[in-house]
Amino acid sequence: MSDNQDPTYDFDNIIIGSGMGALSAAICLARAGQSVLILEQHDVPGGWCHSFYIDGHRFSPGCHYIGQLGEGQSTRMLYEGLGIAGELTFFEMNPAAYEHCWIGDQKIDLPASYDALYNILSQHFPEEQKGLKQYLTTVQQVSRQLGLISEMDGFLDHLTIPWRTRHLGKYGLFSLKKVVDWHIRSPLLKRILNIQWGNHGLPPAQASFPYHAAVMDHYSNGGFYPMGGGAAIVKAMTNVIKKHGGHIRTRQKVRRILIGGEKTKRAEGVELTSGECIYAKRVISNADPETTYLHLVGQEYLSARLLKQIKKTRYSCTSLILFLTVDMDVRKAGLDSGNIWVMPDMQGREMYEQASNVQATAEQEFPGLFVSCSTLKDPTSYDGTHHTLEVITLIDHQSFSRFKDEKNEHSPAYLQYKEELCEKMITGLERVLPGISKSIVQKELGTPLTNMRYIGSTNGCIYGTEKSFWQIGAFGYKAESEIENLYLCGASILANGVAGASYSGVQTAARILGSTQAMLLKTDAPGKLNVYQADDTSAYPEWLKTKMKTRQKLKV
Repeated sequence: MSDNQDPTYDFDNIIIGSGMGALSAAICLARAGQSVLILEQHDVPGGWCHSFYIDGHRFSPGCHYIGQLGEGQSTRMLYEGLGIAGELTFFEMNPAAYEHCWIGDQKIDLPASYDALYNILSQHFPEEQKGLKQYLTTVQQVSRQLGLISEMDGFLDHLTIPWRTRHLGKYGLFSLKKVVDWHIRSPLLKRILNIQWGNHGLPPAQASFPYHAAVMDHYSNGGFYPMGGGAAIVKAMTNVIKKHGGHIRTRQKVRRILIGGEKTKRAEGVELTSGECIYAKRVISNADPETTYLHLVGQEYLSARLLKQIKKTRYSCTSLILFLTVDMDVRKAGLDSGNIWVMPDMQGREMYEQASNVQATAEQEFPGLFVSCSTLKDPTSYDGTHHTLEVITLIDHQSFSRFKDEKNEHSPAYLQYKEELCEKMITGLERVLPGISKSIVQKELGTPLTNMRYIGSTNGCIYGTEKSFWQIGAFGYKAESEIENLYLCGASILANGVAGASYSGVQTAARILGSTQAMLLKTDAPGKLNVYQADDTSAYPEWLKTKMKTRQKLKV
């Protein structure tokens, strides 16, 4: 199509994928009066935040805890601003130990709030009190100044940015390992402070300190879990989209983005694998940059500069996720709503290399595990007998390279490999819950190939692009592409995680609408977000107690 010809547009916006970034962008655009069509290749929306059921038990592969849900905190303000707070109920995980660190033979709990964290850790490491205080202060300063950048709007803000972000400028070029080494001497304390590197996937020697500081700050007031799992957030968001006239179509795989124009390349719609073409004034991709640019656009439409960036881009690690249903009393066995990070007494890089090279190691268990019990985080999901666990370890996608060409029907060799990995993970889990292997009712393992099939992520990555210094912020991919009317959102554009990806969608919508994040999240009727303690049911309202009793009566 030539530059002076316009197609007949079916929608103002077509959004490819339905992850958190896509859904938040759709809400902002639909509320602004624009027509929106979301196309999702899976049979349910939500991307990593979707939930699924096995024999009546719910699992949420990408939603294990969310931070900053207290009054006036960033994620709560996001949900209020998107108009979904009134539809959501969250459970606050054990505030005294929302993270349990099992490092070698040492077990130390991480509480909510910087003050409580300092008090606990300074008791365990009295000789590190001064450095610990300085380090936690630096984390707060850098993470808060990182957050200021997206809020700055206007001439005065830009004049004062060098002063207001001076700590970010001081530490911005350094790795997590380098900064923590400046302040802390104890190897064990370093591993405790660094333990949340699993939330972005880069070991301390490679991780950007500001990015890790932002992750730490996100959970600095504890962790929260949504009633109904990740799907509850998806449902609340899709309800608002539909209320404002937006459309969501599942089982709709996009074959390519339609590019028009002769001198200026522009996105004009999409072609589905069915052959159907749908036209729109703009296209927003929630897919990874590689998928978006190389597979959906095509390199013939890309500049040499962008092709170079794509070629150099590294993607985050992938994972194994073991979904278990057990008939064990896990609370009696010592579990509560807090996460458990099981790590060996070794450096992060060593641990990552050992975990990712599963084919070469002869160890009987993985060196690192993340253990989450969703029936303790969400008491309304507990049927009175069975608990559900999600056990995760990071892994390199190359471990599954020999199976990458297999379709839906997997080979016996793949199934046997999965079984071996399951047993290896269960062996490690036995250290947390002795006897668990005898209580397993159901088990299923998600692999990098599972991620590729259902999520469509490059190499099955779980955090989008790798969050190294040269791939975030000013050096990362932008919401607005070099192709006119093509935009991006999601974990590769701003930040990973439920909140990070959601905020990316708001910022992409702000770019399209010529607005700001603050304006799009401004609301006079935010709705009330319900928050209750996960481990203390005594203060639950009657409706919540009734919901729990009903679940137990409907035992599978």
